[in-house]
Amino acid sequence: MTKTGPRDPTLPQALLPLLFLVAALATAVYLYADDASYGANQIALLLAAGIAALVGIRNGQRWQEIQDALVHGISVAVVPIFILLAVGALIGTWILSGTVPTLIVYGMQLLHPAYFYPAACLICAIVAIAIGSSWTVAGTLGVALIGVAQGLDMSLPITAGAIISGAYFGDKMSPLSDTTNIAPAAAGSELFAHIRHMIWTTGPSIAIALVLFSLIGLGGSGGTGDGAAFGDLPQVLGARFDLGWHLLIPMAAVFALAVMRFPAYPTILIGALLGAVFAVVFQPDLVVALAGNADLSRPMALLSGAWTALFGGYQAETGNAAVDELLSRGGMISMLNTVWLIICAMGFGAVMEKTGLLERMIRSVLKAARSTGSLIAATLATAMGANAVAADQYMAIVLTGRLFQPEYRRRGLAPVNLSRALEDAGTITSPLVPWNTCGAYMAATLGVATFDYLPYAFFNLASPLVALVLAYAGFKILRLPAQADATPDPAPAQAAPARD
Repeated sequence: MTKTGPRDPTLPQALLPLLFLVAALATAVYLYADDASYGANQIALLLAAGIAALVGIRNGQRWQEIQDALVHGISVAVVPIFILLAVGALIGTWILSGTVPTLIVYGMQLLHPAYFYPAACLICAIVAIAIGSSWTVAGTLGVALIGVAQGLDMSLPITAGAIISGAYFGDKMSPLSDTTNIAPAAAGSELFAHIRHMIWTTGPSIAIALVLFSLIGLGGSGGTGDGAAFGDLPQVLGARFDLGWHLLIPMAAVFALAVMRFPAYPTILIGALLGAVFAVVFQPDLVVALAGNADLSRPMALLSGAWTALFGGYQAETGNAAVDELLSRGGMISMLNTVWLIICAMGFGAVMEKTGLLERMIRSVLKAARSTGSLIAATLATAMGANAVAADQYMAIVLTGRLFQPEYRRRGLAPVNLSRALEDAGTITSPLVPWNTCGAYMAATLGVATFDYLPYAFFNLASPLVALVLAYAGFKILRLPAQADATPDPAPAQAAPARD
């Protein structure tokens, strides 16, 4: 009987779009440096997706099938895109309302340069454990800590690395995190057993990160050289804004909603709207000035200014150029380039998955994994590679978990080994890829390019390395009970299109 349907791709076919993408992205960085993500990377991703589609068509797939997969793949990113837009609105209204300026002033009073980096990491870790969301922590506390760093003449890339390190540690150790729930579901393990097992890799990794941040801080290195421009930042902010602890209520409300497991998008949007209300109530003159229309009545000018902050962000005019650059941020419009990058990246990942090229590469990796250590190493490498190819941590977790779960069971390995590896590489390395939804989000929210903060995201870099060492050492690699070895594989888990 003749076989019908698309042919399975070969390994060279599977590698072709990926090799093209690597070469194109390297060329884009060479030509445009930090501006590569403002269009050049998007073109590279679209062209690589086109090559993958051509390979699929050559193997017998129809264009309509690939197009449908493209549409579905981009639809998975719709919720992250709306969250990103809401964060842009939140940054704009929280600056206008005085929430961010208040956090900056308090932070400069409480945080000393000698321990700023480890303190920033710890603060973000504690809050992320409480609310289970690295994205929310970066979009709220992270933005304020970046401002504090500028005021204290601290390095912005190192600060961003500390924020991301703490936020992702807390996120991974929180039972409220969606990825911390998805990973054990994809691997077939239990949530709290998964969290307990992660301590053996995340614990040493965060300790390494804190030691390195402490050494940098105590060494007095990492300054930006712009400290003179921000020396009078508290005075400038105090003269411009009506500051006070009450302006932290919008942030407290966002954290409360997150703890109550409110979905991320409405939580962030409510925080942005609260910021607009607080701006109208406590900073009315600034709101009217932002409206920039003398013909409007005061009520309409207040509405216009608050509305402008939501979509256009805040434009500071303090007379201090450095402070104006610090505060002139936010608005949904500031996130549109990142949205463009996410759409192109998700489209590339969707085409790679639909044409079977991604699965073909993973099968080759799995075939080469003979020992337990090499199997876990293959899991880590696959999840990291999926982050780069599929451009989304959820796809990296679920796809890798689905493909590796039968092999772990066949070898008698407990599913917590797989779920831990999925987090150690799939989740934690996602903000290190510029075109991944997480990397794009962190860069846009913190205002620091991914490749700039990457060397200082110590926790995110250490975690897969610690996992690799433990895997080859055979330390804390749990095995299934003898009677469980032959049980059938459960149905593959499916990830919900949510977002941390």
